[in-house]
Amino acid sequence: MDLDRVAAHDPVPVVDEERDAAVLVPIVERGGDPHLLFIKRASHLGEHPGQMGFPGGGREPSDADLEATALREAEEEISLHPHEVDLVGRLDDISTTSGYAVTPYVGHIPDRQYTPDEYEVDEIAVLPVDGLADHDNYEVERREHPRYGESLVHFFHVDGYTVWGATGRILVQFLQLALDWEPPERVDWVID
Repeated sequence: MDLDRVAAHDPVPVVDEERDAAVLVPIVERGGDPHLLFIKRASHLGEHPGQMGFPGGGREPSDADLEATALREAEEEISLHPHEVDLVGRLDDISTTSGYAVTPYVGHIPDRQYTPDEYEVDEIAVLPVDGLADHDNYEVERREHPRYGESLVHFFHVDGYTVWGATGRILVQFLQLALDWEPPERVDWVID
């Protein structure tokens, strides 16, 4: 995995959304292999219940910047202390269907037990990068969105979990930069 490309990446901002948010793409070295930590959002939440995501959330007025947002949210959601994060770089911002501009930060975190926030997080999953990059675990769907037009929805199926949606889009860019990975040139489904 080449994180120099992540560190050198000049991220493209999104400036036309109503709200700002940030997430942390947490890299965990486990058994000598890179893994990524995901949360499974609580099933009772109003936005994206039960979906897999990276720790993160909306910017608060008290946050100095979006990096502070990502670190604060990771501490709230999984008890990751900001001083434990070794930030590597930033990926492109993405727009979400819920009106957020999301800024993803990439960083190394320790391989330890994390405590999910009992209100927001049902589960924490640490998934191997090799499994996420395996084309056999990947599917893509082409959808037509009334606001964003045609878009690809990426699905990564690893260890009984499915990562998709905004997190899937962030994951695609991470894998492209860190592994020189490209999704297969196929569309598995088309949704109008």
